[in-house]
Amino acid sequence: MNKMDPTPPSGASLASPVEHLPRAEDFLLWPPGLQSHGYRMVDRLFASRRIARGPQPRQWPRGPQIAPVFDSGGAARCVADFFDRNTVAGLLVARDGRLVLEQYGLGLRPSDRWSTMSTIKSMTAMLVGVALADGSLPSLDLPVVRWLPALAGSAYERVTVRHLLTMSSGVGWTEVYPDRDSDVNRYSRSLAHQVPGGVFEIMRQLPAVHEPGTRWCYNSGDTYLLGAVISAATGRRLADYMAERIWQPCGMEFDAFFTVESQDGQEIGGSRAGMALRDFGRFAQLIADDGVVDGRRLLPAGWVDEVARPAFALPPETLAIQAVRSTRLTGYGYSWWLTGDGAMIARGFAGQFIYIHRQRRMVVVCLAAFPQPPYVHAGDHDRDAEFMAFVDAASNCRV
Repeated sequence: MNKMDPTPPSGASLASPVEHLPRAEDFLLWPPGLQSHGYRMVDRLFASRRIARGPQPRQWPRGPQIAPVFDSGGAARCVADFFDRNTVAGLLVARDGRLVLEQYGLGLRPSDRWSTMSTIKSMTAMLVGVALADGSLPSLDLPVVRWLPALAGSAYERVTVRHLLTMSSGVGWTEVYPDRDSDVNRYSRSLAHQVPGGVFEIMRQLPAVHEPGTRWCYNSGDTYLLGAVISAATGRRLADYMAERIWQPCGMEFDAFFTVESQDGQEIGGSRAGMALRDFGRFAQLIADDGVVDGRRLLPAGWVDEVARPAFALPPETLAIQAVRSTRLTGYGYSWWLTGDGAMIARGFAGQFIYIHRQRRMVVVCLAAFPQPPYVHAGDHDRDAEFMAFVDAASNCRV
């Protein structure tokens, strides 16, 4: 064939535009450029299931716009600085039930869904209260094998629902994000390859390390099993149960989604769901309002108090982690992180935060793409501390 001949060889096809997507199996290892691209399209990288909105979204009252200014590194910083210094995609503040700040970055639009990361753990925990109230779940102190018999004979044999809620299963699990061979990355690869039953098989193989209920240890696998228990106890898919019991009656504005372990598989109650910024905020406001929306109780009376009661003080090795110190965390309740001054925080990988202070009547949601090791440099500022400085400024800001 002549070098200038545009005719392709026999059997070959002409070049055409092809979209490149980030590798799903490297979800926890992406460099910064892929983070800001991939976090808004998780449902294209993993199998997912819709959490359907209702026919009419509930309007959220708005108050006067605030413009918090906070100190970081000895300099006064504004909201624009917070976005630019921390690769922020969305920021929302509500005070006294009214939206007072809503801002977007990185090209995120109000209707776009951003990855929840582990903040969905805290949301899944709220469904446990719903299942208790409707009688589907008789008690927190029953063994999980009652609903998940595939775990019989494993380290989860004597683990109860309460142990899953409080991450005190006593089962050995490594949640080390930069380590490709850690349990959390094996779990992530199983999701990426959509292996039917793959996560269950990983959980079945884990060793027992401590007596259930005696020690706290962060474990994304525990919350996966918690979501599976809710599905089995209610006889409902987790996405449908969330839609019917919280999403629709709460008046969420957009469809959301759970990632599922495989096509038609179990929802992942502990990571990488997707939702829009205002609906993150509506969920947080539901909790700030003790589970009541427009006079209708969606969460059982007393459940938010129970969720926010410390089940464990954080152990010294956890308190030694810079991000934990920076966000002032002292304890863990029912899948919510707790501070010493009464705040509840849902935290997610790479800068996802839901901050709720019920006494101050304040909600803050941050969606971001904080760089992760090995892309964090020694001279980088403390992004978690800067988030808390912003929260303080938003709380004290006067219009």
